[in-house]
Amino acid sequence: MTIRINKLHYRVLAIVLVYGILKFFGGSFGRMALYPVTLLVTFLHEFGHALAAIITGGHVLGMQINPDGSGLTKSQGGSHAIILMGGYLGSAILGNLLFYIGAKKPKMTQLTLMVLAFLMLLAGVVWFQSLVSTGLLVVFATLLWVLAKRTDWDQQVLMFLGLAAVLYILEDFSVGPSGDLAMYEQTVGGSSVIWMYLWACLAGLLFIWNLRQVFRS
Repeated sequence: MTIRINKLHYRVLAIVLVYGILKFFGGSFGRMALYPVTLLVTFLHEFGHALAAIITGGHVLGMQINPDGSGLTKSQGGSHAIILMGGYLGSAILGNLLFYIGAKKPKMTQLTLMVLAFLMLLAGVVWFQSLVSTGLLVVFATLLWVLAKRTDWDQQVLMFLGLAAVLYILEDFSVGPSGDLAMYEQTVGGSSVIWMYLWACLAGLLFIWNLRQVFRS
């Protein structure tokens, strides 16, 4: 089988290298440079909880995004098990979707950034929890809106944010959803360690499938 190398391969490789250098060798500068990715992953995680609550018949009481990268979504009703899974797996799905659109749908990248900005702004206002949380979402939404409307970087930004978010999720799977896993264990039984690896496997398989779609000729 012959693998044809094109510009997309190089772009993805460059994103992975930049992310890896910043994450593992960047020190304080790397953490600062990847701070938007941290906040994006937190938002996608909490939005996944909120979306799962709405889909299963519940409603969202509030969403909190903290400056340290932690978050909390309060909901009422719906399927508790699906809502808990919605954070980790939902953020994996949304991160892969952003990456796919950035890589394969260049005509949709500007609109996608604008929709993402609108969702952040909407979440900060409708599911208001604190001025700090809403302020972070408003600033991030404004930045994405400016990038979408005032620059030609929308495709590169969307690819980087989507791919970096997926890599972040896969790398930190044992840390990020630890609270969700403990509550999931109480809700459905089993071992949180087993659920942790199962969720990670599902996210990994989704990423592999997405890469196959992206690099399909």
